[in-house]
Amino acid sequence: MRDDVRSSIVGAAARLLRDEGARAVTTRAVAQAAGVQAPTIYRLFGDKDGLLDAVTEYGFQAYLARKAVRSTTGDPVDDLRAGWDLHVGFGLANPALYALMYGDPRPDSPSAAAVEAEHMLRRHIRRVAEAGRLRVGEEQAAHLFHAAACGTVLTLLGLVEEQRDPALSHLARDAALTAITIDAPVLETPGPVGAAVALRAVLDDVAALTAGERAVMQEWLDRVAAG
Repeated sequence: MRDDVRSSIVGAAARLLRDEGARAVTTRAVAQAAGVQAPTIYRLFGDKDGLLDAVTEYGFQAYLARKAVRSTTGDPVDDLRAGWDLHVGFGLANPALYALMYGDPRPDSPSAAAVEAEHMLRRHIRRVAEAGRLRVGEEQAAHLFHAAACGTVLTLLGLVEEQRDPALSHLARDAALTAITIDAPVLETPGPVGAAVALRAVLDDVAALTAGERAVMQEWLDRVAAG
């Protein structure tokens, strides 16, 4: 029963956010939309910030659900490209929710769904590295790609809808991909950074090394990958 009431309140808040914007999400309005008394919200969420945190979690779950049903193409770079398009599409379709999800980052206390979203991106980046097509280290690639995608969405949301040029997203996406990937596997395009990134991606599977040796090798490869 408690979970049902909580879900009803979060759903009502998310609908208000979607239909009327962040200013409409007051405890009184949410209570009325959910058919509960305002004290129920305080009991379940503590305060309005607690409710907004729950709505943010709801948003990430919705985002992850959309990403989970997307099929892979067999090309990790194409999958990364498709992931960008899905991210931007979600943000433009849910502007108030996206602003709540990404406009107030909390690195010290991210939600479980936000952590999973980050892990999903890193898994995509790892697949690119394993294919020998990552130009920079995995950490740098993940941060750059995430920053470029979020910045693109927030920039487009800052424009009136008639001024939003879809080509901006495509240009930013391709620029980010060019910055972190190469067209051919590293074995066909030799270079110490690319080789280090590719080996670093599969290092955990190298059974010939002890755990200590892998740790030392990881440090060396990270240094080479950093240039």
